[in-house]
Amino acid sequence: MNFFIGNVEIKGKLCLGPMAGGTDLPFRLLCKEKGVDLLYTEMVSAKGIKYNNKNTRELLEIDNRERPVALQLFGCDPDIMAETAKRIESMDFDVLDINMGCPVPKVVNNGEGSALMNNPKLVGEIVYKTSRAIKKPLTVKIRKGFTKDNINAVEIAKIAEENGAAAVAVHGRTREQYYSGKADWDIIRRVKDVVSIPVIGNGDIYSPEDAVNMLKETGCDGIMIARGARGNPWIFQQIKEYLLTGIMKPKPQFQEVMDMIIRHAKLAVEYKGEYIGMREMRKHVAWYTAGFPGSAKLRNRVNEMESISDLEILLEEYLLYKNN
Repeated sequence: MNFFIGNVEIKGKLCLGPMAGGTDLPFRLLCKEKGVDLLYTEMVSAKGIKYNNKNTRELLEIDNRERPVALQLFGCDPDIMAETAKRIESMDFDVLDINMGCPVPKVVNNGEGSALMNNPKLVGEIVYKTSRAIKKPLTVKIRKGFTKDNINAVEIAKIAEENGAAAVAVHGRTREQYYSGKADWDIIRRVKDVVSIPVIGNGDIYSPEDAVNMLKETGCDGIMIARGARGNPWIFQQIKEYLLTGIMKPKPQFQEVMDMIIRHAKLAVEYKGEYIGMREMRKHVAWYTAGFPGSAKLRNRVNEMESISDLEILLEEYLLYKNN
């Protein structure tokens, strides 16, 4: 079950994928409790670190309880990437990851994220300079390609390996697809066939069966779960149980979900203060409660909450409504 990224042992196969606005420190701690083996931070701008942008400081915060952690950087200037990596290497992360998969226009239009898939030479230069600037292992997260006419994950993965990457994560969609359509797991298998470093498969893991099927179909070393973990940190526990015993652990009951929402909110307030923490919880509450009867009504009101007591009242009212 274990694999190594450089000299860092990952004691299992399950990774929480990096999601902007999703994989902050409070949520990562909850996923760690539920059995995830490797956590990724939200992506952090190398330029933001270089120029001491105040919004990037919070993104760099890591708690020793969540390790091993991969800190994800994005940028497109090889020198800035290498210089930033060296500057932050003493922080508490274990693996440095470079984002070459983000599809968001403001990132892509700067030549960053998945735009790098269009420039294999630059990919090589970034990985080469950054991997040699630090002693910690460097990894890369890529997509299938930029468009359906430019499927080059295999080429990019080989370039990353040749220039010093210690692992590669592959999302089986093009940038053109964003998160729509079906993830192509075959591209993950093809990457696995040509590189000797660990390959982490990403895309369409929403259940224990999905995880087992990805392992069988691709031979990947690790599985990255991203959107499948939103509002569902229990997914890691469920997959582990299924991999070990073949038994499908039942989904959490409503009360357990409510308890988790309150715990999550308390952590968010502890780390970010009430004003920011509770506003950021609004989307998490929507994710946690999706699929429950009458949850649309709850989600309509969640934008009004400003404190934990507001949240508790809202959940109590929802419970009464649900039970009547």
